[in-house]
Amino acid sequence: MENQDPELLEKIRQQFDSAPYPKTPLEQSPKTDYELLYIHNLVTPYYLKYQKVTNTEGKIILDAGCGTGYKSLVLAEANPGAKIVGIDISEQSIELAKQRLKYQGFDNAEFYVLSIQDLPELEYEFDYINNDESLYLFPDITVPLKAMKSVLKPEGMIRTNLHSAFQRVNYFRAQSLFNMMGLMNENPTELEIHFTGELMQALKNQVLLKSQTYNLEKINEQEWVLMNYLFQGDKGYIIPDLFSALRTVNLELISMVRWRQWEPLDLFEDPENLPAFLALSLPELSIEERLHFYELLHPIHRLLDFWCGHPLETTTVDISDWTQTDWETATVYLHPQLKTDPAKQDLIDCIRSHRPYEISQYVKLATLVPIYIESFRAGCLLPLWEGKQPMMSLVERWKQIQPVDPVTLELISDQMAFEQVKELLRDLEPFLYILLERSL
Repeated sequence: MENQDPELLEKIRQQFDSAPYPKTPLEQSPKTDYELLYIHNLVTPYYLKYQKVTNTEGKIILDAGCGTGYKSLVLAEANPGAKIVGIDISEQSIELAKQRLKYQGFDNAEFYVLSIQDLPELEYEFDYINNDESLYLFPDITVPLKAMKSVLKPEGMIRTNLHSAFQRVNYFRAQSLFNMMGLMNENPTELEIHFTGELMQALKNQVLLKSQTYNLEKINEQEWVLMNYLFQGDKGYIIPDLFSALRTVNLELISMVRWRQWEPLDLFEDPENLPAFLALSLPELSIEERLHFYELLHPIHRLLDFWCGHPLETTTVDISDWTQTDWETATVYLHPQLKTDPAKQDLIDCIRSHRPYEISQYVKLATLVPIYIESFRAGCLLPLWEGKQPMMSLVERWKQIQPVDPVTLELISDQMAFEQVKELLRDLEPFLYILLERSL
C-alpha cells in the first residue's frame, strides 16, 4: 500500500490471516436479508444518481477488501448476472472467499491476493466497487480512493465507508490503552485477547471505559475483541474529512447509504417550529454542512457509509417538478429487493383480509418508522411483482379496484384516479421502494 507503514501493513495482514473476517459460516446465505441486498444492489445508488433503473446482467463488480467473501456473496445475490471480482491482502481470507462462492453455486467469480493500489494489474473496469470496512485502515484515504477511481467506469459507483471519529471515540481510547500496555505490539494472539477480556471484566461497572465500550455478550468472542479493542490500524473520521478526500481525488458524493437516517430535521421535536436563526440558516447549508451538523448533534452511525462516483453532469428532474406529461408517460418499477415471493404473498394476504400492508418490513434502513399502505391502495401495486408497469396501466387498475368515489358514490373520474395513484407513488419513491423512470 502506497504511503502505508510496512510494519503496520504486515500486522494488519497477519491479523486477518490468523483471524479471517468475517467468520460467517460457508453455508449461511443472505437470500432473505433483504436490507443487506438492498444496500449492495447496484440499482439503489444508480437510481439515486441517475433516476434510472439499470440491469445488473453483465455488470462487473469489484469487492475490494473482500475478506472471507460474505459481502462478495451478497453482491452476487443482489446483482443477478453480474461478474464478481474480489481482492484482499490476506491469502487465507481469499481462499475462504473462493470456497464460499463455489459452495453457494456462483461460478462467475474471481479472487486475487492483491492490495487496492495494485488494482490496475487486473485490467478490468468496474461498474460497481464495494469497499467495505477497510478504507479507514489507510493512513491516507485518498490513496485507495484514487486506485478505485482509476478502474471505475464513467457511470460507475463506489460504495465505501470510514469509521466515525465521534461515534467510535471510546473504542479508539480503548485501543490506545491496550497499545500502551503492549498488547498490540505484535499480532494479538489468544493470550492478548484473553487478557483484554480479563481486564475489562475486572473494572468497576462505573468506570467510563467499561460502561461505554464493554459488551458482556461479545467479550469472549475473538472476532469482536479484535475488531474493536485490538484492531490494528483503526482510525476515525468526520464528514469534512470525507468531503476533503473526495475533492482531492475528484470524486462526487452520490448519497449516504442510510440517507434517510441523516436528516437534521428528524432530530427536532417540532421541525415546523425551529428556532428562528436555525429555520433561516438550515435550508442554506450545503450537503456537507448538513451531514456534519447531524453528526455533531447525533453521532449514532458507526460508519460514515457512502456512495460516490465520477462527477458527471446529469439531467434528472425531481419528481416534485414533473409535468402532467412526465407522469402520464412514466414507467414504474418495484425495487428488485422487494420483488420476492414472501413480500408478494404478504401483500395478497393483506388485500384479502383488508389489513394495511407494511412495505417497510423488508427494508427498514430507508425509514425510521414503519411504512404502511392501506390494502385497497396496495392492490394497485400488485402487477409490479411481475415487472415494470406504465403509469397509466396502474391508473386503469386503480379504477377497477375503486370504481366509485366512496363519499359521493359517483364513478371515479380518470383524473381523480390518476391523482390518487400519483400520490401513492410519491409517498413511496423517497424510500426507493418504488422507482419512477421519466420518459425523455
